[in-house]
Amino acid sequence: MTTDGALARLIRSSAEATPAAETERCDLCAAPVPEEHRHLYDTADDEVRCACGPCSVLFADSGAGDGHYRLVPRRRIRLPRVDTEILGVPVGLVFFVPRSDGTVTAEGPSPAGAMRWEVDAGAWQRLTATCPQLASVEPDVEALLVNTVHGLDHHWIVPVDDCYRMIAVVRREWRGLSGGGRVWPAVERFFDDLTERP
Repeated sequence: MTTDGALARLIRSSAEATPAAETERCDLCAAPVPEEHRHLYDTADDEVRCACGPCSVLFADSGAGDGHYRLVPRRRIRLPRVDTEILGVPVGLVFFVPRSDGTVTAEGPSPAGAMRWEVDAGAWQRLTATCPQLASVEPDVEALLVNTVHGLDHHWIVPVDDCYRMIAVVRREWRGLSGGGRVWPAVERFFDDLTERP
């Protein structure tokens, strides 16, 4: 077979198409987006979507789009230790998202993605009484992110897209049944790289 054969052309065209396929695009207008870009929370599908600069500006006002899309904020606040035992979640790597309907969900990473369960809303209210900053968490688009695995003590208010990045780290690095030797150092690096921002 020559290098000009059909198989060679298919391999070349696949290799050439790969970078274009990997380019992230705005989920609203399909424009390419840079690596650092904003996200929208889709309230109908309960998903985070990529947004280019112009599209993100359209949803800067909370009432825009009839509330279907909400711009994910960028702020990160490192908190002192928050005693989350009151929430009844027996895992050390988890994030808590208050919802617009008054419910609160806890989500933890697994090799298959996020595991989700509902937390008692009254318990969340009692927790916010002990840590008033939690009362400022914007429903659906911000979360309390906690990592107490291996004696760590990370408690953050973060945008939900940070939480999904953390889940992606776990999925990417998990090996075998117990996670292997790469996942926990990668999670620690993720938390070490978080920086506060208003």
